Amino acid sequence: MAIVDLVMPKLGESIMEATILKWHKQPGDSIKMDETLLEIATDKVDSEVPSTAEGTIEEILFKENDVVPIGMVIARINDGGAEHARPQHVQPEPQRQENPPPPLQEEQEETSYTEVNSVMQDQPASTGNGNGRFYSPLVLNIAASEGVSMTELEKIPGTGNEGRVTKKDILQFVSDRKSGKIKTQQTTPSQTTPQQHQAVSSETSPPQQNQFPATQQRSPVATSYSGNVEIVEMDRMRKLIADHMVRSKQTSPHVTSFTEADVTNLVMWRNKVKKDFEKREGSKITFTPLFIEAIVKCIKRFPLINCSLDGNNIIIKKDINIGMATALPSGNLIVPVIKNADQLNLTGLTKQVNQMADNARNNKLKADDTQGGTFTFTNVGTFGSLMGTPIINQPQVAILALGAIKKRPVVIETPHGDSIAIRHMMYLSMSYDHRIVDGSLGATFLTAVANELENFNSERDY
Repeated sequence: MAIVDLVMPKLGESIMEATILKWHKQPGDSIKMDETLLEIATDKVDSEVPSTAEGTIEEILFKENDVVPIGMVIARINDGGAEHARPQHVQPEPQRQENPPPPLQEEQEETSYTEVNSVMQDQPASTGNGNGRFYSPLVLNIAASEGVSMTELEKIPGTGNEGRVTKKDILQFVSDRKSGKIKTQQTTPSQTTPQQHQAVSSETSPPQQNQFPATQQRSPVATSYSGNVEIVEMDRMRKLIADHMVRSKQTSPHVTSFTEADVTNLVMWRNKVKKDFEKREGSKITFTPLFIEAIVKCIKRFPLINCSLDGNNIIIKKDINIGMATALPSGNLIVPVIKNADQLNLTGLTKQVNQMADNARNNKLKADDTQGGTFTFTNVGTFGSLMGTPIINQPQVAILALGAIKKRPVVIETPHGDSIAIRHMMYLSMSYDHRIVDGSLGATFLTAVANELENFNSERDY
């Protein structure tokens, strides 16, 4: 027989793991090529994973609700062909801890995990600690989630190469500590190391409560609430969003700049063409594609806004993929991405925006629809807000917020003198990563977007 390994698919540059929601097939079931095998969830979107082979399910390696790193084997299919060698990669099976693999496989397992999470290789957590002892991201993640202090970690005898602590070593330590064989050492703020802090906030950490800042990771204490209250547990997506927001604040030093724009010409033009546009194109034109058009023009002039940071390297993206924050009926937020927005005209942008928004609200987004964004904007004015201080969508370096459009009396300067007129005004704000984007660049880019909107050609065609 021929066995085909099915792996957790790559879901985007910032996605390092996914949660298994539901298996559609069980061992012994037959499956066709491209038939849905399971449903998964990331901090971006829920999606279905199709089979890459046809045959019979031989083995399922993970259970529902397990968090699985990208690239790891999740199931095996017997395609009924002749016996042949499997791909030469060793994958860990965390759910089978009662039969741990030998030390050599443990080292291969840690290497595989580190390669999958190469984004962490430039961080202290992936290279070792102050005394030179190496700890892999997998070991540090387990230590953080189990409350193992660095002092305790340093005392664990390692069975790996050069005395390294393997996953088996730390799991055995945790098991012994829970059984009372090892006395628990209370972790204090002074014992929380940068390595542990990075492991907790890294992209690969499971979306659990202990991923929040170290000040919130102390031993849980029973809390009583006075008065008439209702306790509602966060749903899975809200937990993932919360972790994503906290991690962004921990990663990037946020700076926010503000400006305002007179968008009267833009508003009047849209009011003039929207009926004809819908009749001709079969799609409503909103302000969103007009905003994206202006943002794209300015990104071309200031390409450093369209980048990400990898260690000491600034990765300037040649593709312009605009993420648009979209509210879901549940109250949660998702960011579908308009790919290659610079290659679309206004009609193309409008249709893409409407399709993405509809798919988001009807839970029809695919995993790829939320991946690859290089710059994000959010229209806080949709909900009546005049302005906002948005949080950067990692690993991007900037996010633009557009406020509500309001009529206000403003001073109009002309060669013949000043006058006061009623104009459609809108506030713009942009948060940016101060490690890369200085105040001069951030403010200049924001002003350029405002000028594009103010100087909108009201005589143009669509």
